[in-house]
Amino acid sequence: MSLALDPAAQDLLFREARTANTFSAEPVTEEQIRAVYDLVKYGPTAFNQSPLRVVLVRSAEARERLVPLMSEGNRPKTATAPLVAILAADNEFHEELPRLFPHYPQAKDFFTERPVREGAAALNAALQAGYFIVGVRAAGLAAGPMTGFDPAGVQKEFLDDDHTPLMIVNIGRPGENAWFPRSPRLAYEDVVTTV
Repeated sequence: MSLALDPAAQDLLFREARTANTFSAEPVTEEQIRAVYDLVKYGPTAFNQSPLRVVLVRSAEARERLVPLMSEGNRPKTATAPLVAILAADNEFHEELPRLFPHYPQAKDFFTERPVREGAAALNAALQAGYFIVGVRAAGLAAGPMTGFDPAGVQKEFLDDDHTPLMIVNIGRPGENAWFPRSPRLAYEDVVTTV
């Protein structure tokens, strides 16, 4: 076998995992999300930047503020998912670098200019968002990641100027007719070249 990961785990995380569009009413607990984070926090980022920030939308009041900011097709599933997470990039991540990258505390100095920080935060938080989705699957839950929303509105309602929203992820157990047909994927030969 070419992969060390058990085939059932491969299926859970990748082959059989799908973007859920409906969810059951079963709640997603704080313990489940804490376990997801405690796993995915180990995924690599440049300089161990760790710029991902997560806002969990649990209250009815917060949900009422979020749903109108979603694209029309994303509103029903966001309104009914047991849990919704706003994934954002912290553009001031560099302030944590002396703690997160202690063997080279001067790494913070590479990010004194805001545009440099924003680019690094966006890239590395996007990496972490991918880890987060796989972590949700590892918890036996389904994730419904979406970029169809009003970023400025979400930032104004739930974040601040130092945090850029990247995606919204609905989380829960899949509901009835949760899956669209699987879309095709590119073959190895279409993607990989050797030089």
